[in-house]
Parts: sequence; structure tokens; C-alpha cells
Amino acid sequence: MLYRLKTNQKGLNLTRNLYNNFIMANFIVKGGKKLQGEVTVSGSKNAALPIICASLLSNEKVILENIPDIEDVRSMIKIITALGAKTSFENNVLEIDSSKVSDKEIPNEMVTKMRASILILGGLLPRTGKVKMQYPGGCVLGKRSVDAHTHAFKELGCEVIDDQKGIDMKCKILKGKKIILPELSVTATENAIMASVLAQGETEIRLAACEPHVQDLCEFLNKRGAKIKGIGTNVLRIKGVKKLKKVKYRITGDYLEAGTMILAAAATGGSVLVKGFNTNDLDSLWQKLEEVGVPLTIEKDNVKVNPATKLEAVRTLRTAVFPSFPTDLQAPFAVLLTQAHGVSKVFETLFEGRLNYTFELEKMGAKINLLNPHQVLISGPTPLKGMAIASCDIRAGAAMIIAALTAKGTTEISNINYIDRGYEKIEEKLRSLGAEIERI
Repeated sequence: MLYRLKTNQKGLNLTRNLYNNFIMANFIVKGGKKLQGEVTVSGSKNAALPIICASLLSNEKVILENIPDIEDVRSMIKIITALGAKTSFENNVLEIDSSKVSDKEIPNEMVTKMRASILILGGLLPRTGKVKMQYPGGCVLGKRSVDAHTHAFKELGCEVIDDQKGIDMKCKILKGKKIILPELSVTATENAIMASVLAQGETEIRLAACEPHVQDLCEFLNKRGAKIKGIGTNVLRIKGVKKLKKVKYRITGDYLEAGTMILAAAATGGSVLVKGFNTNDLDSLWQKLEEVGVPLTIEKDNVKVNPATKLEAVRTLRTAVFPSFPTDLQAPFAVLLTQAHGVSKVFETLFEGRLNYTFELEKMGAKINLLNPHQVLISGPTPLKGMAIASCDIRAGAAMIIAALTAKGTTEISNINYIDRGYEKIEEKLRSLGAEIERI
């Protein structure tokens, strides 16, 4: 049984209210089949969103290739269209003409759909000199403030009003300086980068996040004429330029989708070749899979997953900022641990609400002890059985699919709109590997 902490009850109630208040499509999954074959991952969601926003920094046209056709991308396209951009999105190619972008207030209903909408600040402010928007929404993952964002903008010379009504920023001239971010925030780093590339003088961003999608944003901007050094480190040095040029750019492959597919193959005892991403981005995953006992063949842009003879528990799976184990693969990896021999500890260090999915796994038969809002113990191996379960965020949704594929019997997964926000045609890709999964 899970020990339900009173300190976590508010978050759990909020999640369950979300379950009850929306009518969404479901997945029906017949489990027990080993995944076999090969699959190519889509472009990175977490790279596409800031790069779309960065396309607003000048009136030059931008062509972006390998853009995933997912709900979050389409929501971001709607936002920049509402601001005056002209867009065309077909066959994973997005064309953006932002020559007529203005400082219109962003409609609240668009902003509250996803956390990444805050990236509009960095793309729009250097262009228009002012931005007004409601606080962003997104997945229910505990407390996530905007303090790191507003701190960066204030350091660059912006006037910021941050109150219950939302965020209101004005700035006549952005001036480069040394910025020490109060936390290793990915989106705050991305906003600071976008605001700095057109600022006067030089900017140094310290305690910058260095995730692969942050690196991809920097590479995109440099291809447009920005001058960013230190890419892939926690210290970025940016020399401001007067304008950016038009460009055609290909988004990097989604290493988080790759990790999800790899874990699905491992949990089902399958043999799958996962292609189309930089395998160096997942060194922390390779280390943990080796500890569990999953055989891998790793090349530059693909990984072959082979069946394990026996899965072993890990002492601790601890999430942290890149290059440590990614929080976005914590839930999918936890499903694998339900099939491992022994007791594993999962320690989620970044978000308070990211262990809520474990209640769904317990319903399926997993033996999980919730120690506190950040830590659980998983005892295994335990057979999972199919039943009705729900997703509470993007990555929890992916974990529910992996659990359903691993389980005996039929599982119905509700609230799959969360999954659609982050994974392109996931059921089609899984069916190509032999999974029985249908959308209803």
C-alpha cells in the first residue's frame, strides 16, 4: 500500500479534479507483447518551443524542419499567430513570417494551456519593448515560480510588474551585463538567452541550464547571426548583435522520446532499434540501464535495446539537471523498476507533484511505498494487471503506456491529451513495434 501523506493531498486532489473535469480521448492497450523492430523519434518538443519563440526576434522569415506535430507545438503556433505572425505548418516543416508581429496582449486561454508559453517573453520583448501576459499553465508538477525569469529581465534593464494579474514588462533598451540566475531553470535560461542576443554590449549568464534543447536554441540563434559562446556549459557569453538573419534550421531529435521508447522496449523484454537522436544526450540513462541489467548497443545516433536476462533493482534513481538523470524519464523508468528484483528508491529532486502517477501503478499491482512527496520505494518484480488508469502529466502518460504494455490484460488510459502534448503519433510508432494500442 502507498502511504498517503497529508502534505501531498492538495496536489493529489488537484490532479483528480483535472481527471474529472475534462472529457478526453482514451487509449486501449492489450499488454503482454514484447516490442520488436525499429523506430525513428520525432523532433524535440523542448527544442521546438523556444526556437519558435526565438523566431520572433526579427522580421526575417524562418523555416524550421523536423518540428513535431504535437499539441504543445500547435498551441505555440496559435500564440505567435495571435501576435501577428504568419505561419505554415505541414509535414513537420514550419515556416514563420514575423514581420508584422506586434505587442498585443496574449489571450489568457492560450497562455494557461502550457508552461512553455512563458518563452514568448524572451522572443517578443526585444522586438516590441513590452509584453503583457497571464501566468502560464501546463502540467501539475508542484510549485514552479517565474522568479528566475523576471530576475533575468530586470538585470537586463526591464521594468517588471509581477502580481496576481500576471506579468507586465517594459524595456526601452536591453543592456548586457553579468546575470547570475537564482536556479538552473531551463526556460529562464532560454528567456535570458533570447533577450541577450539583441542587447547592447556583452552578457554573461551564469548558472545557465545546459540541457540539449538549450544547446539547440543557441545553435539556431548562432546560425541566424547571434554570437553565443559556452554552449553546453553553465556559463554563456553573448555579444549582442543589431539584427538576426533569415534561416532554415533542423530541430534536433527528441532524446526524451528516445528514452521513452527504450524504456518501453526494456520493460516488455523486447528488442528495438531506436534512431534519430544524439545518444550522448542520454549518458545518465545508459548508466542506469547498465545497473538494471539491460543490454544496449550504442552508436552515434541510434541505440539497440536487447532483452535482459534478469532485471536488478537500483539503489537510487535520483533526478537532477542535465547531464544527470532527466526528470522527464523518471516515471517511465519507475515502471521498469516494478519488474526488477529487489527494492529501488526513486528520488525526484526537481518537482513536488511528479510522483502522483505511482497511485495508478499501485492500482495495477505495483508495490510502492511513498516516503514523502519526493521519494518512493519500489519493490519488485511484481506482475502488473490491466485496468482503467489515468495520466496526470505528459511523462506520467508515457509511463502509463509502458505499464499497460507490460501488464497482462487490457488497460484503458484516460486523459491522453497530456500524452498528445509531448509525443507525436505515439500509438502509430508503438503499433509498428507490435504493440496493440488503439485510440478511442
